[in-house]
Amino acid sequence: MLPPGVHEELAATGLGTGAALATEARLAPAGPGEAAAIASMPGRRRSEFLAGRLAARRALRSVGLDCGDVPRAGRRPLFPPGRAASISHSAGVAVAVARAPGHDVPLGCDLELRPLPAGAAPLVLRADEEHLLRAWPVTSLFSAKEAAWKALAADAVGTTLRDLRAGQDGPGFLRVEARADPARVVRVRVVAVGPGVFSVVLGGDAG
Repeated sequence: MLPPGVHEELAATGLGTGAALATEARLAPAGPGEAAAIASMPGRRRSEFLAGRLAARRALRSVGLDCGDVPRAGRRPLFPPGRAASISHSAGVAVAVARAPGHDVPLGCDLELRPLPAGAAPLVLRADEEHLLRAWPVTSLFSAKEAAWKALAADAVGTTLRDLRAGQDGPGFLRVEARADPARVVRVRVVAVGPGVFSVVLGGDAG
């Protein structure tokens, strides 16, 4: 799914990747936590949830780690000790990145396969970021902030993506910081995937 070279770029940072489709026949809960989580979900949401868990297990396997049941803590996945991953899904496709043992890279990824209209920019950006629209589609900026939000646990310092500030950080990269605490900052790689984008945190200080 990812463009050539991106897997190697992530691996050099200490990340593995996995993907799954919501239409895969093998989708099933891996344990009681996942079974409880999907019990009240409608069919489509259930398939997306299970695809995300499968993508996470594949990402963990790519860095040499096994993982079974992944229940929820609120809306966040609750991984067993020694395992960590970030999950995203869009248009029936789930992706995940997992941290390799011995690495401490912040975890955050986001997949957006349905481009956002330009009119969505005010929901994502503040006035001091609008210049970024000259070089970046609003979908890329939204996706980068979503990935950063996960890595920064930004719900502790704000309530919307506008509470994060993005800035250019070299070709294909954005720097995203928490406005309330600029020391909490991550570097996000944004790559085109089909009609949309995939964003993944490749470093920074998540605090």
